[in-house]
Amino acid sequence: MASTDNSKDQVSAEQKVNEMLQQSKILEAYMNDILTKESTVNRLIAEAHLASEAIQELSSSSKPEESLVPIGIGIYLKVSVPAVTNLLVNVGSGVTIEKSKENTKNYVELRIKEFELASKQLQSQKEQVALRMNQLQNEINSEIQKSQHPPA
Repeated sequence: MASTDNSKDQVSAEQKVNEMLQQSKILEAYMNDILTKESTVNRLIAEAHLASEAIQELSSSSKPEESLVPIGIGIYLKVSVPAVTNLLVNVGSGVTIEKSKENTKNYVELRIKEFELASKQLQSQKEQVALRMNQLQNEINSEIQKSQHPPA
């Protein structure tokens, strides 16, 4: 009878470990998703900062300036940029509106704040998932140790 109980306990322990391993795989996939999103947000933050700097440079110039415009695969077109008073801003869903330099700069700064908030939220999620993954790994190790060294 005791042998049957030990066998049932061992099967139950194996099932528990397998369930925890499945949870661990799910958490790992979630962590990878968070890391991908975090990378995208960081790229958007860098791009927004570059846009802000470019707008600032446009703001300081009142005469036409020479510039290089990328047209693809490392090829640039040399152009003369006239004094800029307004910029076209894509506000989503294919809608582009004209904004003053100052309003455009404010729009970009607002977007940077939104991206930074998203980055902080992703960092928090990443920490929570990492904590749960560590807890799960400790539980798995504990179950494996228990099954290898059953109580006498």
